Amino acid sequence: MSRASIPAAKRLIIALDVPTSAQARDLVEDLGDTVSFYKVGLELFTGEDGFTMVDWLTRRGKEVFVDLKFFDVPATVARAVSQLRGRQVSFATVHGNDAMMRAAAEAAGEVGILAVTVLTSLDAADMRDLGFDCDIPALVRSRALRAVALGCAGVVASGQEAAMLRKTLGGDGLIVTPGIRPVRQDDDQKRTVTPTQALRDGADYLVVGRPVRDADNPREAARVIQDEIASALGHSVG
Repeated sequence: MSRASIPAAKRLIIALDVPTSAQARDLVEDLGDTVSFYKVGLELFTGEDGFTMVDWLTRRGKEVFVDLKFFDVPATVARAVSQLRGRQVSFATVHGNDAMMRAAAEAAGEVGILAVTVLTSLDAADMRDLGFDCDIPALVRSRALRAVALGCAGVVASGQEAAMLRKTLGGDGLIVTPGIRPVRQDDDQKRTVTPTQALRDGADYLVVGRPVRDADNPREAARVIQDEIASALGHSVG
């Protein structure tokens, strides 16, 4: 699918960051047809049978992003990624070096591999604590260029780097942006942006967790974000 042809309603990915499949199913049922794309991450996938949740979502016509951030020796990454094939998984993440990204992309089949650039929970001070004295935008740009060249479908990156990345990548590579906040919230995501800003800067998909999951009315919270997405793109949600 080309970037321009992604339906507006599918650009919102809700993160099922809950510990049990029962909670995840309740949220999906609550959101109904307001949301058609979901992210299954480490907490949910490892808390119970992650593939059961993935299959439950796809049977209901939902798209699934498996966010496990594969990081291991390349052969192990390739074997792990191959386990996702045939399950109608749209995206999966890898968070490693060139060899890991290449191995994931080569083993992915129909699964789009997204390379994580720099986690949105990290800022420059955190990177220094990890021993990386580097410029975050420069690191993000370098990793994105290598990821696309190695066969990845795109990258996961903060909306704060979306404009720079879209200019760098041109029409190549998807940009999936977590840390999306309709309004400023105090939490552990340090490099956040609004849906409108991220889309106008070149992001293709927006990952939203707490602003919907923790809302008094999750369905209404999702609908408001979908309306903002449609407005930012200049057309209505179908």
